[in-house]
Amino acid sequence: MVDGTQGRGREVRRCATRPRSRATIGSMLLSLVLVVLGLAVGAVSDASAQPQRASAQPQWIVFAARPPGFGVEQLYRITPSGQGLKQLTKGTYASSAPAFAPNGKKIAFAELGAGIFSMNVDGTGVRRLTTNGRDSFPAWSPDGKQIAYIRPDANGWRVHVMSASGAGERVLRLAPPAGRPTWSRRGLLIPTEGDLARIDPKSGKVYQRFGATIDAVVGMTETSVSPDLRTITFVGAGPQDPGDKDCGEGVACPRFALYVESLGKNKGPRILARDAGPASFSNDGKRLAFVAKNRIVLRLLANGSSKSIKTGKVLPTVSTPPVWQPR
Repeated sequence: MVDGTQGRGREVRRCATRPRSRATIGSMLLSLVLVVLGLAVGAVSDASAQPQRASAQPQWIVFAARPPGFGVEQLYRITPSGQGLKQLTKGTYASSAPAFAPNGKKIAFAELGAGIFSMNVDGTGVRRLTTNGRDSFPAWSPDGKQIAYIRPDANGWRVHVMSASGAGERVLRLAPPAGRPTWSRRGLLIPTEGDLARIDPKSGKVYQRFGATIDAVVGMTETSVSPDLRTITFVGAGPQDPGDKDCGEGVACPRFALYVESLGKNKGPRILARDAGPASFSNDGKRLAFVAKNRIVLRLLANGSSKSIKTGKVLPTVSTPPVWQPR
Protein backbone atom coordinates (compact mmCIF):
# COMPACT_ATOMS: atom_id res chain seq x y z
CA MET A 1 0.00 0.00 0.00
CA VAL A 2 1.42 3.34 -0.98
CA ASP A 3 1.16 6.34 1.42
CA GLY A 4 -0.50 9.18 -0.49
CA THR A 5 1.33 11.76 1.56
CA GLN A 6 4.73 10.35 0.59
CA GLY A 7 3.64 10.28 -3.03
CA ARG A 8 2.72 13.96 -2.94
CA GLY A 9 6.12 14.75 -1.33
CA ARG A 10 7.96 12.94 -4.10
CA GLU A 11 5.88 14.77 -6.65
CA VAL A 12 6.77 18.14 -5.13
CA ARG A 13 10.44 17.21 -5.22
CA ARG A 14 10.21 16.16 -8.82
CA CYS A 15 8.54 19.45 -9.71
CA ALA A 16 11.22 21.41 -7.86
CA THR A 17 13.99 19.82 -9.89
CA ARG A 18 12.50 20.65 -13.25
CA PRO A 19 14.64 23.16 -15.19
CA ARG A 20 13.13 26.67 -15.32
CA SER A 21 12.69 28.51 -18.57
CA ARG A 22 14.94 31.42 -19.50
CA ALA A 23 11.99 33.79 -19.14
CA THR A 24 11.38 32.61 -15.58
CA ILE A 25 15.06 33.04 -14.59
CA GLY A 26 15.16 36.52 -16.14
CA SER A 27 12.05 37.52 -14.24
CA MET A 28 13.53 36.32 -10.96
CA LEU A 29 16.81 38.21 -11.55
CA LEU A 30 14.92 41.39 -12.35
CA SER A 31 12.92 41.05 -9.14
CA LEU A 32 16.14 40.53 -7.15
CA VAL A 33 17.76 43.63 -8.68
CA LEU A 34 14.69 45.73 -7.84
CA VAL A 35 14.74 44.48 -4.25
CA VAL A 36 18.45 45.34 -3.85
CA LEU A 37 17.94 48.79 -5.35
CA GLY A 38 15.03 49.38 -3.01
CA LEU A 39 17.12 48.46 0.02
CA ALA A 40 19.95 50.76 -1.12
CA VAL A 41 17.61 53.72 -1.64
CA GLY A 42 16.10 53.08 1.77
CA ALA A 43 19.52 52.99 3.40
CA VAL A 44 20.48 56.31 1.77
CA SER A 45 17.22 57.86 2.90
CA ASP A 46 17.75 56.63 6.46
CA ALA A 47 21.33 57.93 6.47
CA SER A 48 20.28 61.37 5.21
CA ALA A 49 17.67 61.53 7.92
CA GLN A 50 20.31 60.97 10.63
CA PRO A 51 22.34 63.91 11.95
CA GLN A 52 25.79 63.96 10.36
CA ARG A 53 28.94 63.92 12.50
CA ALA A 54 31.09 67.01 12.34
CA SER A 55 34.44 66.43 10.70
CA ALA A 56 37.41 66.23 13.06
CA GLN A 57 38.85 69.66 13.80
CA PRO A 58 42.59 70.18 13.34
CA GLN A 59 44.85 70.84 16.30
CA TRP A 60 46.58 74.20 16.15
CA ILE A 61 49.94 75.47 17.31
CA VAL A 62 49.92 79.23 17.89
CA PHE A 63 53.20 81.12 17.72
CA ALA A 64 54.67 84.62 17.45
CA ALA A 65 56.35 85.57 14.18
CA ARG A 66 57.35 88.48 12.00
CA PRO A 67 55.17 88.96 8.91
CA PRO A 68 56.77 89.04 5.46
CA GLY A 69 58.42 92.37 4.75
CA PHE A 70 58.24 95.03 7.43
CA GLY A 71 56.00 94.76 10.47
CA VAL A 72 55.94 94.01 14.15
CA GLU A 73 55.63 90.58 15.70
CA GLN A 74 52.17 89.02 15.34
CA LEU A 75 50.46 85.73 16.22
CA TYR A 76 49.93 82.94 13.71
CA ARG A 77 48.53 79.44 13.80
CA ILE A 78 49.53 76.25 11.99
CA THR A 79 48.92 72.51 12.40
CA PRO A 80 51.67 70.14 13.60
CA SER A 81 51.80 68.80 10.04
CA GLY A 82 52.53 72.27 8.67
CA GLN A 83 49.10 72.97 7.17
CA GLY A 84 46.69 75.88 7.49
CA LEU A 85 49.09 78.75 8.25
CA LYS A 86 47.04 81.84 9.15
CA GLN A 87 47.78 85.22 10.70
CA LEU A 88 45.58 85.85 13.76
CA THR A 89 46.52 89.35 14.96
CA LYS A 90 47.25 92.61 13.16
CA GLY A 91 48.02 96.19 14.07
CA THR A 92 50.81 98.50 15.18
CA TYR A 93 51.39 96.72 18.51
CA ALA A 94 53.50 93.59 18.78
CA SER A 95 51.52 90.53 19.91
CA SER A 96 53.08 87.64 21.83
CA ALA A 97 52.73 85.25 24.78
CA PRO A 98 49.72 83.25 23.51
CA ALA A 99 47.92 80.91 25.93
CA PHE A 100 45.02 78.56 25.16
CA ALA A 101 41.95 78.27 27.37
CA PRO A 102 41.49 74.72 28.72
CA ASN A 103 38.70 73.98 26.22
CA GLY A 104 40.89 75.12 23.32
CA LYS A 105 38.35 77.68 22.08
CA LYS A 106 39.94 80.93 23.28
CA ILE A 107 43.43 82.39 23.23
CA ALA A 108 44.74 85.00 25.66
CA PHE A 109 47.76 87.03 24.57
CA ALA A 110 49.70 90.19 25.28
CA GLU A 111 50.02 93.28 23.10
CA LEU A 112 53.13 95.23 23.96
CA GLY A 113 52.05 98.69 25.07
CA ALA A 114 48.35 97.86 25.18
CA GLY A 115 47.63 95.04 27.67
CA ILE A 116 46.22 91.54 27.65
CA PHE A 117 43.54 90.50 25.17
CA SER A 118 41.54 87.38 24.31
CA MET A 119 40.25 86.13 20.97
CA ASN A 120 38.73 83.11 19.28
CA VAL A 121 40.99 80.47 17.71
CA ASP A 122 40.45 81.97 14.26
CA GLY A 123 41.43 85.48 15.37
CA THR A 124 37.89 86.86 15.62
CA GLY A 125 36.17 88.23 18.73
CA VAL A 126 39.16 90.19 20.03
CA ARG A 127 38.48 91.56 23.52
CA ARG A 128 40.67 93.75 25.70
CA LEU A 129 41.09 92.45 29.25
CA THR A 130 43.65 94.81 30.84
CA THR A 131 44.89 98.32 30.09
CA ASN A 132 48.43 98.18 31.49
CA GLY A 133 50.75 98.07 28.50
CA ARG A 134 53.36 95.97 30.33
CA ASP A 135 51.06 93.11 31.37
CA SER A 136 52.25 89.83 29.91
CA PHE A 137 52.33 86.02 30.02
CA PRO A 138 48.66 85.16 30.65
CA ALA A 139 47.84 81.67 31.99
CA TRP A 140 44.31 80.24 32.28
CA SER A 141 43.02 78.48 35.37
CA PRO A 142 42.09 74.80 34.82
CA ASP A 143 38.36 75.64 34.87
CA GLY A 144 38.82 78.47 32.37
CA LYS A 145 37.26 81.06 34.68
CA GLN A 146 40.40 83.01 35.65
CA ILE A 147 43.62 84.24 34.10
CA ALA A 148 46.91 84.83 35.90
CA TYR A 149 49.53 87.17 34.45
CA ILE A 150 52.51 89.27 35.53
CA ARG A 151 52.86 93.05 35.79
CA PRO A 152 55.96 95.01 36.86
CA ASP A 153 56.09 97.35 39.83
CA ALA A 154 58.85 98.83 42.00
CA ASN A 155 59.58 95.39 43.48
CA GLY A 156 59.76 93.40 40.25
CA TRP A 157 57.28 91.40 38.19
CA ARG A 158 54.27 90.52 40.34
CA VAL A 159 51.55 87.94 39.81
CA HIS A 160 48.03 89.23 39.18
CA VAL A 161 44.77 87.31 38.75
CA MET A 162 41.51 88.35 37.07
CA SER A 163 38.37 86.73 35.72
CA ALA A 164 38.42 85.46 32.14
CA SER A 165 36.39 88.53 31.19
CA GLY A 166 38.94 90.91 32.70
CA ALA A 167 36.95 91.76 35.81
CA GLY A 168 38.19 91.83 39.39
CA GLU A 169 41.92 92.02 38.70
CA ARG A 170 44.06 91.87 41.82
CA VAL A 171 47.69 91.43 42.80
CA LEU A 172 48.74 88.37 44.81
CA ARG A 173 50.57 90.32 47.51
CA LEU A 174 52.21 87.34 49.20
CA ALA A 175 53.74 86.01 46.00
CA PRO A 176 57.45 86.67 45.40
CA PRO A 177 58.62 88.32 42.16
CA ALA A 178 57.77 85.96 39.36
CA GLY A 179 58.32 84.98 35.77
CA ARG A 180 55.94 83.33 33.31
CA PRO A 181 53.23 81.54 35.34
CA THR A 182 51.80 78.08 34.70
CA TRP A 183 48.36 77.21 36.08
CA SER A 184 47.92 73.45 36.31
CA ARG A 185 45.40 71.25 38.08
CA ARG A 186 47.97 70.86 40.84
CA GLY A 187 48.32 74.57 41.46
CA LEU A 188 49.54 77.95 40.26
CA LEU A 189 53.27 77.72 39.53
CA ILE A 190 55.79 80.52 39.09
CA PRO A 191 59.53 80.62 38.42
CA THR A 192 61.08 82.80 41.12
CA GLU A 193 64.60 83.45 42.38
CA GLY A 194 66.00 80.66 40.20
CA ASP A 195 63.52 78.08 41.48
CA LEU A 196 59.98 76.91 40.75
CA ALA A 197 57.31 77.58 43.38
CA ARG A 198 53.67 76.56 43.85
CA ILE A 199 51.58 79.40 45.28
CA ASP A 200 48.07 80.06 46.53
CA PRO A 201 46.06 81.56 43.62
CA LYS A 202 44.11 83.71 46.11
CA SER A 203 46.88 85.22 48.19
CA GLY A 204 50.17 84.24 46.54
CA LYS A 205 51.42 82.42 49.64
CA VAL A 206 54.19 79.99 48.73
CA TYR A 207 53.18 76.39 49.40
CA GLN A 208 56.12 74.54 47.86
CA ARG A 209 59.54 75.06 46.30
CA PHE A 210 60.76 72.39 43.90
CA GLY A 211 64.52 72.90 44.12
CA ALA A 212 64.95 73.70 40.43
CA THR A 213 68.01 75.44 39.01
CA ILE A 214 66.48 77.89 36.53
CA ASP A 215 68.70 80.58 35.01
CA ALA A 216 67.77 83.49 37.27
CA VAL A 217 68.74 86.13 34.71
CA VAL A 218 67.25 84.81 31.46
CA GLY A 219 64.99 81.91 32.34
CA MET A 220 62.39 83.56 34.60
CA THR A 221 60.11 84.58 31.74
CA GLU A 222 60.96 81.59 29.57
CA THR A 223 60.14 78.63 31.82
CA SER A 224 57.59 75.92 30.98
CA VAL A 225 56.33 73.12 33.22
CA SER A 226 55.17 69.67 32.09
CA PRO A 227 51.56 68.65 32.91
CA ASP A 228 52.77 66.10 35.49
CA LEU A 229 55.08 68.69 37.15
CA ARG A 230 58.09 66.41 36.71
CA THR A 231 59.98 68.32 34.04
CA ILE A 232 60.72 71.94 33.22
CA THR A 233 62.37 73.71 30.32
CA PHE A 234 63.89 77.17 30.27
CA VAL A 235 66.25 79.32 28.25
CA GLY A 236 69.59 80.14 29.82
CA ALA A 237 73.09 81.28 28.95
CA GLY A 238 74.76 78.80 26.65
CA PRO A 239 78.38 77.90 25.91
CA GLN A 240 80.18 80.67 24.02
CA ASP A 241 81.81 80.14 20.68
CA PRO A 242 85.46 81.21 21.10
CA GLY A 243 85.68 82.09 17.43
CA ASP A 244 82.69 84.45 17.55
CA LYS A 245 83.95 88.04 17.93
CA ASP A 246 81.07 89.81 16.21
CA CYS A 247 80.16 91.83 19.30
CA GLY A 248 83.29 93.95 18.95
CA GLU A 249 86.46 94.58 20.95
CA GLY A 250 87.37 90.91 20.71
CA VAL A 251 84.43 89.86 22.88
CA ALA A 252 82.36 86.81 22.03
CA CYS A 253 78.64 87.45 21.64
CA PRO A 254 76.31 86.01 24.31
CA ARG A 255 74.87 82.63 23.38
CA PHE A 256 71.73 80.98 24.68
CA ALA A 257 70.39 77.46 24.86
CA LEU A 258 67.18 75.63 25.71
CA TYR A 259 67.60 73.53 28.86
CA VAL A 260 65.51 70.68 30.25
CA GLU A 261 65.54 69.59 33.89
CA SER A 262 63.87 66.71 35.74
CA LEU A 263 62.50 67.93 39.04
CA GLY A 264 63.33 65.95 42.17
CA LYS A 265 66.20 63.96 40.66
CA ASN A 266 69.04 66.32 41.60
CA LYS A 267 70.70 65.87 38.24
CA GLY A 268 70.62 69.52 37.20
CA PRO A 269 69.62 70.88 33.81
CA ARG A 270 71.04 69.73 30.49
CA ILE A 271 71.12 71.44 27.12
CA LEU A 272 68.32 70.32 24.83
CA ALA A 273 69.02 72.64 21.90
CA ARG A 274 71.51 75.43 21.26
CA ASP A 275 70.43 78.84 20.00
CA ALA A 276 66.78 77.99 20.55
CA GLY A 277 63.87 79.85 22.08
CA PRO A 278 61.59 78.83 24.96
CA ALA A 279 59.51 75.67 24.65
CA SER A 280 56.04 74.49 25.60
CA PHE A 281 54.82 70.98 26.39
CA SER A 282 52.16 69.17 24.42
CA ASN A 283 48.98 68.30 26.31
CA ASP A 284 50.23 64.78 27.06
CA GLY A 285 53.67 66.05 28.07
CA LYS A 286 55.45 63.88 25.51
CA ARG A 287 56.53 66.55 23.02
CA LEU A 288 57.98 70.03 23.01
CA ALA A 289 57.48 72.91 20.59
CA PHE A 290 60.11 75.61 20.27
CA VAL A 291 61.70 77.86 17.67
CA ALA A 292 65.21 77.39 16.29
CA LYS A 293 66.72 78.75 13.08
CA ASN A 294 63.45 80.50 12.17
CA ARG A 295 61.51 77.24 12.23
CA ILE A 296 59.12 75.62 14.66
CA VAL A 297 60.63 72.43 16.01
CA LEU A 298 58.54 69.58 17.45
CA ARG A 299 60.67 67.28 19.58
CA LEU A 300 59.75 63.95 21.15
CA LEU A 301 61.19 63.85 24.66
CA ALA A 302 61.44 60.06 24.88
CA ASN A 303 64.01 59.59 22.12
CA GLY A 304 64.96 63.09 21.03
CA SER A 305 63.58 62.73 17.50
CA SER A 306 62.31 65.97 16.01
CA LYS A 307 60.82 67.53 12.92
CA SER A 308 60.69 71.11 11.70
CA ILE A 309 57.65 73.00 10.48
CA LYS A 310 58.34 75.42 7.67
CA THR A 311 56.36 78.67 7.65
CA GLY A 312 57.50 80.20 4.38
CA LYS A 313 58.24 83.94 4.53
CA VAL A 314 56.73 84.15 8.02
CA LEU A 315 59.63 84.06 10.49
CA PRO A 316 58.86 82.56 13.94
CA THR A 317 60.48 84.47 16.80
CA VAL A 318 61.97 83.34 20.10
CA SER A 319 60.31 85.91 22.35
CA THR A 320 57.71 83.46 23.68
CA PRO A 321 57.10 79.73 23.12
CA PRO A 322 54.69 78.26 20.56
CA VAL A 323 51.69 76.74 22.35
CA TRP A 324 49.58 73.65 21.67
CA GLN A 325 45.81 73.72 21.45
CA PRO A 326 44.19 71.37 24.03
CA ARG A 327 42.32 68.40 22.52
